[in-house]
Amino acid sequence: MSGVAELTGTERVVVVGAGMAGAQCVLALRQGGWQGRIALVGEEPHLPYDRPPLSKDVLLGKRDSTALDIDWDHYGVELLPGRRATGVEPGVLHTDAGELPYGGLVIATGAAAVPLPGVLGTHVLRTVDDALALRARLVPGARIALVGAGWIGAETATVARQLGCEVTVIEAGPGPLAGALPAEIGLLMADWYAQAGAELRCGVAVAAVEPDAVLLADGSRVPADEVVVGIGARPATRWLAGSAVPLDAAGAVLVDDRLRTGAPGVWAVGDCVSYPSARSGLRLTVQHWDHALQSGRAAAASILGAGEPYDPVPYFWSEQFGRMVQYAGRHAGADEVVRRGSAAEPSWSVLWLREGRLVGMLTVDRPRDLNQGRKLIAAGAALDRALAADPDVQLKAAVA
Repeated sequence: MSGVAELTGTERVVVVGAGMAGAQCVLALRQGGWQGRIALVGEEPHLPYDRPPLSKDVLLGKRDSTALDIDWDHYGVELLPGRRATGVEPGVLHTDAGELPYGGLVIATGAAAVPLPGVLGTHVLRTVDDALALRARLVPGARIALVGAGWIGAETATVARQLGCEVTVIEAGPGPLAGALPAEIGLLMADWYAQAGAELRCGVAVAAVEPDAVLLADGSRVPADEVVVGIGARPATRWLAGSAVPLDAAGAVLVDDRLRTGAPGVWAVGDCVSYPSARSGLRLTVQHWDHALQSGRAAAASILGAGEPYDPVPYFWSEQFGRMVQYAGRHAGADEVVRRGSAAEPSWSVLWLREGRLVGMLTVDRPRDLNQGRKLIAAGAALDRALAADPDVQLKAAVA
């Protein structure tokens, strides 16, 4: 990328976006020896917090707050919650509470939930306030319609059933996780919904939301007291329109392999970025916790003049219907699928091979597969297909 500016270590760094990526960037800057001022700007009025527990412990009522356990005063960080970024020009971040001059800027504004087009009266689950508001409605007997059988839809359905709600999940695709996995793999998870007492309706879109029901495109109605939408997220970067910070067609901030943008002195991290992956040969936009954690720290290293090209093995997990589902790597439609065990068993895995090399994997309650597989993907290891398909053989022993 062009526009790289070197910092001396004494300028003020402004990090806009107080989620995991922004918080980790700030922490790593101080731990790496940054002596200049640091400001952490967040749109929400809360202290920086962790998001994964929102669809689990917070919805279940086990926790009200997931604030990060960081002593901000100890690190000399100027926290500025409740400020919304409105624009940027060289050396100045514009917010709805005034201008903030900077020597270096880190964009970490994350992603926003995608709403149902033209539909009002629904809930999303993205912030702690979203989770607290939804929790108040997840009462025994409540009829909950969840639109989207993706990761967040499955997790919310899990909690809603635990709380005694009547749950219907509506998915326009052919099966669960239609946007993330091949249909034949996603369908392996369809029975989980019925086993938990939730109804799963696939292959049908939402036409409208009525006061007490969801009207589907096939003319049927799903009775609903509350409607929760989980159909994806898009980069929260509309405030960058017209700036010198380049965006891709989907609105993600384009960065190089050191997470630098095309604007001088500006980096970007987390859910809102598109970064080049030498491993996959593509630019990737990854909207998961592990990427937020790693990219925040990698950007700090870049600012400090250290670090390596950013290209981790993508990884995420989901707790749903009493199972731990984990995914690592990046598969494509033409990759060879190797099933490792049967979906009829309590635990199983699916591997994706490209020219014999492991490039992606999905595991269900098989943490050892996942841990070994991440290392093999990073190493570009080729596998013996017969050994890899045997669930009794450790993956590291299946290397060709």
